[in-house]
Parts: sequence; structure tokens; C-alpha cells
Amino acid sequence: MNISIASYSFHGMFNEGRIDLFGYLESLKYRYHVSGADIWNIMLASYEDDYLRKIRSAMDEKELHLANLCVDGAHVWEEDPELREKHYRNALQNLRAAEILGAQTVRIDMGGQELGMTEEQFEYTVKIYKEYARRAEDGGYKVGPENHWGTSRDPENIRKLVEAVDSPAFGILLHLENWDADKENGDKLCAKYAFHTHFAAWVLPSYEEKIGNLMDAGYTGHYSVEHHSGNNEYVEVEWQLANIRRLLTKLKQESNKG
Repeated sequence: MNISIASYSFHGMFNEGRIDLFGYLESLKYRYHVSGADIWNIMLASYEDDYLRKIRSAMDEKELHLANLCVDGAHVWEEDPELREKHYRNALQNLRAAEILGAQTVRIDMGGQELGMTEEQFEYTVKIYKEYARRAEDGGYKVGPENHWGTSRDPENIRKLVEAVDSPAFGILLHLENWDADKENGDKLCAKYAFHTHFAAWVLPSYEEKIGNLMDAGYTGHYSVEHHSGNNEYVEVEWQLANIRRLLTKLKQESNKG
């Protein structure tokens, strides 16, 4: 099964100094028996080669792979040109880290505080993502935004962006039920663009429907647990993970019978 667990799920423990990336990888292997890592870049202690190669070595040793590098602090659009440049440099740093770590996908947010996009914003966003997508295609991975906050939380903006970038290495991290526009249809409309997913706890009553929609869209990426509460994280993650495993098994069995 293509299942991963977002390291952000343990942000409460991380903020308290009770877990680091090496502990997270241990948990994936020995607590949850999951092979897909989904690393939040804020948990990276350094971007130095030696440190990144230690993380890669720890994954290889445990037969883990990096399904996604989830990047904060590098979103594409900001009104301030100097801040845009700062984020661009951070994005390049994270793309290099993703390449060292062997990431299959990389999330870099769109930015923009409003749902509407100006022409300048749209043109700049397309230009930058085209650059990232060319690099990703050369490196054998995929890159794109998450419907995370701001401009990205309108499925129509996602459609326009994907069509404009027009690259096999470009898509989205689909954060289920995380829309400010067309909330009822956003997940289904954008399932065909997804290269990775985040399943939050609040989506649990709809997990079966969401997984079914992704399967119908031909999704081949990971089903990734993301927990947000910052409390009882080991147990809460286990609860979400068990539901995803159960439903993937059920739906695949039904599909094979059909």
C-alpha cells in the first residue's frame, strides 16, 4: 500500500523537543510499519550536505522512501519583491534537499492572501512553477502547491495553474476538504491533479468517499496521514492510519471482484 505519515503529525512533540527526524523515521519503521516518509521541512535541523545525507542514510537503512518533502517558507507569491526573492532562494535550497533525500514529490505553496489573482501574480506564479517543474522533470520527481491557504483554496485557481504550467512533473498535494470555494466539489475536481495527499482527522467520516474518488481518477500516489491537534499524537496517528489501511484494503478487494 502507498501509505505515508506526515512528520507534521508530530509537531506538538517536535516543539517540545520530544522527537526529531531520526525519531520520526524510527516510528515509521517500527511503530507504524509504514515505508513512506512525508517530511515537513521545518523539522530539518540543517540544509548541510552531511546532515541531509545522514537522513537519507537513515531512510535507506530502514528501507523507507521520501514520498513528499512538504516545504514551508518558500511560497511563490508575495507582494514584496524582496520577500519573493527570499522565498525563491529558500525554494531552491529545498529542491536541492529533496534531490539529496530522493523525494518523489515536493510541495511548495502558491502564496497570495486572497482567492483572486492579479495578472501579475498569475504570470509570475506560472513562470516560477515552470522553472521548478523543469528541474523536477530532470530530477525524476514532481512539484507543485497544496490547497493549503490563500489563493490555492479555490479549485478553479488550481485548474488554471496546472493547465498553464503544463508539465508532467507538475501537480498538487491534495489536502482533502480544505477549500474556501466550491467546497463540495473541490476534492473531486482536483483529484486528477494530485501527486500526493493529506488526510486530516476531520475528514475521517468521508475517507471512503475520498479514497474512492482518488482511485477513480487513477491516483497512484501516497495516502498520507496528517494529524493537527498536537496532542496524543502517537495514538491519534495510529487511529487515522488504521482507518486508511482498512478502507484501502476494502476498496481494492471490491475493485478486484468487479
